[in-house]
Amino acid sequence: MTRFRQTTAMLAIAATALLASTASARDQIRIVGSSTVYPFSTVVAEEFGRSTSFKTPIVESTGTGGGLKLFCAGPGIETPDIANASRRIKSSEIELCEKNGVSKITEVKLGYDGIAIARSKESDSINLSLKQIFLGLAREVPTPSGDFVANPNITWKDVDPSLPDVKIEVLGPPPTSGTRDAFNELALEGGCKTFPAIAALKNTDKTAYKRICHSIREDGGYVEAGENDNLIVQKLVANPSALGIFGYSFLDQNRDRIRGSLVNGVEPDFDNIASGKYPVSRPLFFYVKGEHIGKVPGISEYVREFVGEKAVGDYGYLADRGLIPAPSDERKQIRADVETGKVVTLAAEN
Repeated sequence: MTRFRQTTAMLAIAATALLASTASARDQIRIVGSSTVYPFSTVVAEEFGRSTSFKTPIVESTGTGGGLKLFCAGPGIETPDIANASRRIKSSEIELCEKNGVSKITEVKLGYDGIAIARSKESDSINLSLKQIFLGLAREVPTPSGDFVANPNITWKDVDPSLPDVKIEVLGPPPTSGTRDAFNELALEGGCKTFPAIAALKNTDKTAYKRICHSIREDGGYVEAGENDNLIVQKLVANPSALGIFGYSFLDQNRDRIRGSLVNGVEPDFDNIASGKYPVSRPLFFYVKGEHIGKVPGISEYVREFVGEKAVGDYGYLADRGLIPAPSDERKQIRADVETGKVVTLAAEN
């Protein structure tokens, strides 16, 4: 009996130790998601690690869609604490989170970014309209008779005689990327809507409208180059006739090797994106899992560092890395929402 009691006691102690170990199994914040937000998040993580007693967070570039899938997998400590996103979270992703027990999600807008269409500095600058981008990259394009055919344009000159006689070859992100989602919505759909007959479909057949306006060609004109934007930059340097799609910060950090293309005659620079003149710009976000606050040390403190004026202000250290700061009043509201832990709901999605 004594031996039984001793064994039981030992098992109880072991179980208690295991529970305690599980509860504090991680003392380092884990962040996943957007390759566009990745460099900003990494800089904040490093500053956070240097200036506080917390460990430097681990930041992984998985793409927006892939990151939110990991984030929404459940509230367990083995799942990420924060998901970076170069687009707003979708209603389907909120539903997935809620289905898996993740219901305390705080949305944090960190600023704005432009989607650059760039090429090697060895090549001349190019000025593309949204309509030309659509005709160059869409899977199907309209004919004069109103029918739709597989994109026949091989060169940019085929799209418009004023454009260079070079093969259409655009390196860009895969479907899991928030940059791809935003490019489809802002650039591809933006050009698609310039055709009145297609624009009318939005009210009569939304499925057909989205299929036409959001489908990128798969015949080699558009090349999925993964989530690594630095790799796209390297490929542009190696292939001066190609174009690449990525966030403005990567253009800004590599101006010695690549140049941005004008879109609708507007250059992708800080002032044009901040003013809204550049037509292919979007907000950037990250999402915080409320279920992990208090379980993983430093989450609230990291978020405060990220939204503080020192980081995202007009003269913050992220502006030096290419982030376009949100207006002052908007930044104040973002900080207020963070402090109150404002939770994202399905009704909050655009």
